[in-house]
Amino acid sequence: MLGIQNRNIERHPLEPFAPANARLLLLGSFPPPQKRWCMNFFYPNFTNDMWRIFGLAFFGDREHFVDAANHTFRQVEIEQLLIEKGIAIYDSACAVRRLRDNASDNFLEIVEQTDMAALLGRLPQLRAIAATGGKSAETLAEIFAAAKVPAAGESVPIEFDGRTFQLWRMPSSSRAYPMKLEKKAEIYTTLFRELNML
Repeated sequence: MLGIQNRNIERHPLEPFAPANARLLLLGSFPPPQKRWCMNFFYPNFTNDMWRIFGLAFFGDREHFVDAANHTFRQVEIEQLLIEKGIAIYDSACAVRRLRDNASDNFLEIVEQTDMAALLGRLPQLRAIAATGGKSAETLAEIFAAAKVPAAGESVPIEFDGRTFQLWRMPSSSRAYPMKLEKKAEIYTTLFRELNML
C-alpha cells in the first residue's frame, strides 16, 4: 500500500527562478499537471491569468505577454521583466499528491514543504514574500509560524532565520477565484508600488 502511495507523489518539475537581485518572492502552491502547460515556466496554464495580471500592472495591457497565435505566453520577455524588477518565483510545496486529476489547490495534499531557509539564503536582497493564493498562504503561515494569514491584498511582518520580511497574501490568478482580472491586477500593482517596482 505504501509503495502505491509513494508512486502518486509528484516532485516539483521546475527549479526556483531566483535572480540574485530579487526583492520580492512570489510563491504559489504547486504547478498544474504538465498536460495543462503551454510553456516550461511558472503559471504555465494558458487559462491562468498571472501573466495577464503582470501585463496590466506593468504595461497597462493584459495581452502584453500573451502569444495568442501559439496559445502560449512570451516566456523570454517574462523572464527579462522578472530579472529587471527583481522578482523571484517558486512554490510553497516541492512534493505533493493530487487527490484528483486537476490543478485545484482544494485537492492538493502537500507531502513536502519547500526548504524556505535554503531558498531565502539565495536571495540576500529580499524584502517581501507574496503567497499567490489561499493554499500557499496557509502553507507559508505554517512555515513562518505566522500568527495569522493576511487577508487578500494585505501583509504582515514576519521574522525568519534572523531576517524580517513582509508576508503578503495575493488573490489567486486562477480563473476559479471569484475576482475580476482588473481587480486582481490592481492589488498586485499595490504590492509592486510598495517595493518601488513601478
